[in-house]
Amino acid sequence: MAQNTSPTEQIGRTYAREEALALDASDPLHHLRSEFIIPTKGDLTRATLSRTDHSNTSRDEACIYLGGNSLGLQPNRTADRIAAHLGAWATKGVSGHFKDHEDSKLPAFLHIDDVAAQRMAPLVGASASEVAIMETLSANLHLMMASFYRPTDAKYKVLLEGKAFPSDHVSVPLPELRVLYLIPVKYAVESQIRHHGLKPEDAMILIEPADQTAATTATSQILSMIEKHASDTALIVLPGVQYYTGQYFDIPTITAYAHSHGIAIGWDLAHAVGNVELHLHDWEVDFAVWCSYKYLNCGPGAIAGLFVHEKHGQVNEDATSSGAVEYRPRLSGWWGGDKATRFQMGNKFVPIPGAAGFQVGNPCALAICPLLASLEIFELTSMSAVRAKSIMLTNYLDELLRRTDSEDSTMGKAEMYRIITPAKPAERGAQLSILLRPGLLEAVMMDLEKQGVVVDERKPDVVRVAPAPLYNTFSDVWEFVDIFRRACARAAKGSATSTQNGEVSSAFAGKSDKGWSQIK
Repeated sequence: MAQNTSPTEQIGRTYAREEALALDASDPLHHLRSEFIIPTKGDLTRATLSRTDHSNTSRDEACIYLGGNSLGLQPNRTADRIAAHLGAWATKGVSGHFKDHEDSKLPAFLHIDDVAAQRMAPLVGASASEVAIMETLSANLHLMMASFYRPTDAKYKVLLEGKAFPSDHVSVPLPELRVLYLIPVKYAVESQIRHHGLKPEDAMILIEPADQTAATTATSQILSMIEKHASDTALIVLPGVQYYTGQYFDIPTITAYAHSHGIAIGWDLAHAVGNVELHLHDWEVDFAVWCSYKYLNCGPGAIAGLFVHEKHGQVNEDATSSGAVEYRPRLSGWWGGDKATRFQMGNKFVPIPGAAGFQVGNPCALAICPLLASLEIFELTSMSAVRAKSIMLTNYLDELLRRTDSEDSTMGKAEMYRIITPAKPAERGAQLSILLRPGLLEAVMMDLEKQGVVVDERKPDVVRVAPAPLYNTFSDVWEFVDIFRRACARAAKGSATSTQNGEVSSAFAGKSDKGWSQIK
């Protein structure tokens, strides 16, 4: 995992906007921003879908979009690739499954998932045969657990992250926050445990910080829990990057330690793919699953992906007359069958070797088009270059948020917020999670929204900010921090006034109690 020095060391720490502009001017990936549609401030507030001409969007008109950890921005190429697919379907019908076209960058329908897997593999550090593009993250997690969670009387437990929030600045009970953290994976794990006739309270072990005042879980604590439960643990499922705090887990160390105790381990890489460098094959990860709508910029609910290490994807067909086929147990489907015999609809299932053999149904070719459009952009650079810029952007964001400028009277930082994401670049991805003083979140978020800033809130008091290196700039970061610090100061002043007067701050006037913040 790469380390990096401060981005401002070479030009001096001035914290002025000119510094951000200088960093943008020297950014080798700055040209990739033009590959994306950056919503304007008007786009965000307009009640219709009519759009401005984004090719002429100036920096002052563009919104400050730092929400790529929730939903990445749309590449310019996406609409063209979708149109090409619709054109092939319209003009070729069923024969589009087999025909390539000179005026289209898309493969035939039949091969589009294989091509996507080949182009996805470098982003996760895998061979093409170890990657499959299919389903959703939750569905893929179920499919992987059906294969890798094989409980016995002796080994039946599943270890997963169950980190409680730090006890300070907490305005809801710890159990509620624990559930909030677990929901993305907990439902799948709990249902799998029940499916095997076991009780979650016996078989589901939550890995939590040894220090309950800590926001993140140390690698040493994870290893300690593996050691403690090794004798009766059947599977470990952990996030590569923790979605709430942005902590980047030490995947190779934890994976190796699990294997040294004879335990299979799978990784939820929803917030890691396209964000940090991954070497899943070399790290000998057993399996991994991810979504594609965050740092991969493929759109809401986009088709997902999975990784299965080559040692688990082997298919051995008996050469004798019995013709028996040996492969890892799984929930099988026809699209995972050998391509040579797939359309013969025979009674004998022979899976494709590798991750493709875990496919169930025909993947949606239309849904794969945005993924291919996005991967074209990643192919214009490398994940090492993306990660290098990401470290610089997030370091810069961290520095600006932590600074104590005696000439800045708008701030009072120590009273307003603190960063709960690890400070070391090797222990975090693009995201910083900012814990606000209780009672400030709603007013701050409303202020940011009015000024065209898009970030993500996690109630009760956390703002998640994620500069995406493919389209965000150092100027975006500088402008966000300037607006954010002033918003915090206004919110704190309003909160103090309201408390003194026994009134609700005017910042909340007309605020609906329903909306995205209630469901995300």
